[in-house]
Amino acid sequence: MRRLLACLHALALGLILAAPADAGTRIKDIAALQGVRDNQLVGYGLVTGLQGTGDTLRNAQFTEQSLQSMLDRMGVNVRDARLRTRNVAAVMVTADLPPYATVGSRIDVTVTSLGDATSLKGGTLLMTALSGGDGMVYAAAQGPMAVSGFAVGGQAETVTQGVPTAGRIPNGALIEREVPGAFRDLPQLVLELKNPDFKTATLVTDAINAYGLQRFGRRVAVPRDQRSVVLLRPRDIAQTRFIAEIGDLTISPDTPARVVVDQRTGTVVIGRNVQISTVAVTHGNLTVRVTETPEVSQPEPFSRGKTVVVPRTEVTATEQKGQLAILGGSDLQTLVRGLNQVGLKPSDIISILQAVKTAGALQAELVVQ
Repeated sequence: MRRLLACLHALALGLILAAPADAGTRIKDIAALQGVRDNQLVGYGLVTGLQGTGDTLRNAQFTEQSLQSMLDRMGVNVRDARLRTRNVAAVMVTADLPPYATVGSRIDVTVTSLGDATSLKGGTLLMTALSGGDGMVYAAAQGPMAVSGFAVGGQAETVTQGVPTAGRIPNGALIEREVPGAFRDLPQLVLELKNPDFKTATLVTDAINAYGLQRFGRRVAVPRDQRSVVLLRPRDIAQTRFIAEIGDLTISPDTPARVVVDQRTGTVVIGRNVQISTVAVTHGNLTVRVTETPEVSQPEPFSRGKTVVVPRTEVTATEQKGQLAILGGSDLQTLVRGLNQVGLKPSDIISILQAVKTAGALQAELVVQ
């Protein structure tokens, strides 16, 4: 009987951990462990080897001062010389230091122009110290840059594709200092939801407790609030394995009823749980056209009159027919079908959604960007 129960427990645990990918969303995709985060690094450096597309030293004096300081450290005295090179550009270097990264590992860096350089294509970043928020140096970046954009121009026309004044160096920074702290030093294991919600936190807790009952015979999660879930690690499992197994559990997270509107691009995103109370909507466009056709009035010969310009203004107003449609439904498909019946442009849909929200019939949060 004990062997049979052990086999049943192992089978149930295998079914939980080996759930298909389409059964839901993994917990590690919707939540992160509190205290395990990246650290931002920043530094100032020089890019050399540009084909005459670097900073103008007369306009970017900081580039000239940086170049002089670098040459002085290398034993070249250029303090009394007036530099005229266009192959150097001052840049800002940024990177994200992963959690618990060790000395000697490499990370990617992003390089952006600081002066009036037109392109960084073909340049090489000289060794640049990357510091954190505490002022300590954690990495050093150096290497050739990868720039996807380009700029080609002449006296009358310029063609630009992408952003030629920004580039990236894969594995371009070498970590020189570790961030204090280790994973085993965390005082408490807490999962933080990326989209806080009470129902989602409850679903995560139930999934973890179901796993805990099958694996350890006890509950191992307690919801703290709509954002965090506290984990209680059993003694007979390593901390890393415990988090790894929990991260593979799947749930179906709850999404808030929200409509996001971007008026600049005409983009409208409607959430799955958005509902509209039954309303009747009509929408028509009014077009007013003003046309100026001035005429020249020529006087009769020998009449001592003057030639004048007589204004002629023609105003026409056209209003399109509005189609009355009933919007409302309990699901997203019904709502989209009702909007499509009216036959509207994105800007018109935005106006209607704002009016429906004002009328109190939009049962969702309207976010206007």
